[in-house]
Parts: sequence; C-alpha cells; structure tokens
Amino acid sequence: MKNFEGVSDEALALLYVKGDNRAFDELLSRTQTKLFTYIMFVVRDHDIADDIFQETFVKVITKLQQGLYTDSGKFQFWITRIAHNCIMDWYRQQQSNHIVEVNEENDLQNLKSASVMDTNKEAEMINEQILIDIKKMMNTLPAPQREVVYMRFFQQLSFKEIADLTGVSINTSLGRMRYALINLRKMAKDNKIELALCEY
Repeated sequence: MKNFEGVSDEALALLYVKGDNRAFDELLSRTQTKLFTYIMFVVRDHDIADDIFQETFVKVITKLQQGLYTDSGKFQFWITRIAHNCIMDWYRQQQSNHIVEVNEENDLQNLKSASVMDTNKEAEMINEQILIDIKKMMNTLPAPQREVVYMRFFQQLSFKEIADLTGVSINTSLGRMRYALINLRKMAKDNKIELALCEY
C-alpha cells in the first residue's frame, strides 16, 4: 500500500489526474470531515448535506479528470468553492434563500468549542451555556450570514478569501458579517443573554 504521508493535497490531486486512484482515496480521507462540516453548517439538514457532499465530490472528480485543476497550493479552497456552488444551486432549486428550518441534527450542536475549557468548572459551565446560546441564535440567521460567520470564525478565512469562495465582493462579505453581528446582538439583548465569556 502506497504511503502518502508528507504528500500535499495538491500533489495528490495531480497524481489522481495521472491515474492513481489511491491518491484520490487519500484526498477524500483528508478533506471529507472538514468539507461535510461546512456544508452541514450552511444547510442544517443531514440528508441534504450528504447529497450536496456527494454532488460536490462528483464535480471534483469530473473537474480533475477534465484537467480543470492546476496546482495553485489551495486545493481545500478549490473544493470549498465547488461545495459553495453546489449549496447555492440547491438553494436556487428550492427557490428560497431564506432561513432554513432548525433541526436536532444541526451541526452547530456538535461543535465542541467549550470542551477545551477545563481549568475552572464553574466558568466552564457558564461559558458552555453562552456558547450554546450563541449557536442557537446563529441557527436563526439567514444562510448567507451563517455562512460568512462560519468561514470567518470557524475556518478563520480572511474576508478576501470569503469573497472569493462565495463569489461576492469583499464589501458584500463584510456587510453580511456586519448584519450577522447586529442580528446576534439584537437577539442577545432581546433574550437578555450575556455574550462575554468568563476568564479563568
């Protein structure tokens, strides 16, 4: 069995183009969790996310085989852009870009941001509740605002990268973030939720 340790995603993609199917298996293994998490965060339905994930990889395979990928050093960025386009296609088919129904399998419920806080139990419990409240409020944001918040805070992308990925201007990305934060602050105020995390 060939060992791909130390081989970049970009190099694996090019190996697959040359006919090495095991290189693609390795690529899939490396990228599937992060990509599925992103899709799930936006559409918030496991079955739909699974369909979009599969469609994304069909398009990735097709584009690779058609020679439409060149090693730019940003394979993850490239496949995330394809996933974004698949998500937008799905929304267009639904004829709606509005808020998606919340369900119990929402990926936000599975984010364990608070799990690393283990030095002070009381502060940890308070912070955990704050994060749960924030995630619940984020569930009610329109999809474009949820997406930009996810890319900025969970994927730590720059606004230029977000703009490139979503096919909008930097100003539009900044505007979506601004409205997302305004909406979150308003919801926090209306629900008397304190958003500041405890220090310990």
